[in-house]
Amino acid sequence: MLSIVVFLPLAVGLVLLALPRLPDRAVRWTWVAVSVLDLALVIALWIGYDPAGGIGYETDIAWIPTVSAGYHVGVDGLSLPLLAMTGVLFLACSVYSLREQRRVRAYAVLFLLLHTVSLGLFVSLDLILFFVFFDVSIVAMYFVIAGWGHGERARSSALMFFLYTFLGSLVLLLGFIGLYLAGGTFDIVELTAAAPLDGGGPLAGLVLAALVIGFAIKTPTVPFHTWLPPAHSDAPAAGSAILAGVLLKMGTFGFVRIVLPIMPETWRQYAWVIIAVGVVSVVYGALVALAQTDLKRMIAYTSVNHMGYVILAVGAAGLVAGSSEQARTLAVTGAVTQMVSHGLITGALFLLTGVLYARGATYDMAAYGGLARPAPRFALLFAAAAFASLGLPGFSGFIAEFQIFTGSLPGAPVPTAIAVLGIVVTAALFLLAYQRVFLGETRVPGATDDLTAVESWAIAPLIVATVVIGVLPRFLLDVIEPAARTVVELVAR
Repeated sequence: MLSIVVFLPLAVGLVLLALPRLPDRAVRWTWVAVSVLDLALVIALWIGYDPAGGIGYETDIAWIPTVSAGYHVGVDGLSLPLLAMTGVLFLACSVYSLREQRRVRAYAVLFLLLHTVSLGLFVSLDLILFFVFFDVSIVAMYFVIAGWGHGERARSSALMFFLYTFLGSLVLLLGFIGLYLAGGTFDIVELTAAAPLDGGGPLAGLVLAALVIGFAIKTPTVPFHTWLPPAHSDAPAAGSAILAGVLLKMGTFGFVRIVLPIMPETWRQYAWVIIAVGVVSVVYGALVALAQTDLKRMIAYTSVNHMGYVILAVGAAGLVAGSSEQARTLAVTGAVTQMVSHGLITGALFLLTGVLYARGATYDMAAYGGLARPAPRFALLFAAAAFASLGLPGFSGFIAEFQIFTGSLPGAPVPTAIAVLGIVVTAALFLLAYQRVFLGETRVPGATDDLTAVESWAIAPLIVATVVIGVLPRFLLDVIEPAARTVVELVAR
């Protein structure tokens, strides 16, 4: 069933390519229908999964036996929440794209491909399989940005995105090869059990550096973040939502799935370096976002800030001598919760900026003002997404960041205290942005129409999901915590 969940979107995409005379309207609604069906299947997986049972729905088939690489997939408490978040976000983007008019078939097929590779990466238990999905996501997103982005700049932004992230994937591949040379297999489960580089030495340091750089570029963290703002600024709204909401999580997920469990001793050795990178990303991302006048670039830089919290948490998980197992488990649980929360919140924010651009053809906040009066639904949803992003209680961001700070504070009190300041800056930048765009004298370069029914149905469920997690988080935490505890035990061995 898990393979059906992964490959169903791609299979439907290939069918759409084979039916060139299918009307655009039918293509759009087929995309929505398969997104609904795939999300329903993920929910069925969630209902049938036992968090105490470890890896579930496992399939292991020999693929490249000469190097012990296989089609090995399965889910646990680290991946299942990300599968659900991916399904929700792709469904939101399919509904939002019902208004898309340009080359609809190709657009839908690219997103269906992205849907499959995103799900495939999160369920991969083999390094080569993981790398294949990782790389294909770069190719698909390149064509989305270049083909449906804003103007001529989109092509150069897409090229920068591709070259930067592809270079990161090549560095990552070198790290995977290093793990294979040390362990004799590409299977993640076998490498986790063996921890072949636990003896340290030059190879361990080089492999860790390759893995960290590869995943840091994808995340992205400072100083590997420079591809992100132009890619977001010039991408279509749905592309930005998937790029920030799903593709960035491929980097952070790689840390908790691969690096921490397979290289525990080396990770503990360099944990303080990781923590420092996380704190710098938190503060830098928030301060640079505060300085932006372009709303979409501002939201892009907040992704650097929010992913910095995840890096802080996974770094704190390596401080075995300075904190308790309970605290480290809390930090890892918060990191995974933050991945889910950020995907939902930032996906909603980017779709909302797409609505703004559709009305006024610019992201410049100075061009707007007083939109709350003619567009109250738009103003309400943007306010909710903004408050969720800054970590207000009652939203998922608060649950995630509270766990990260509580779990990181015992082992790294000073870096954690500095990172908390990022929340203050984030609050300031969102309040200022809201004031500029929605309050004061009404000033709009284009129409002042409120959200349409399609836009509301695409965006509102994302906000509702963040509220549900913020108020009733147990259904999510009960799945994540056992897997997070396992990761912490592996790091401490």
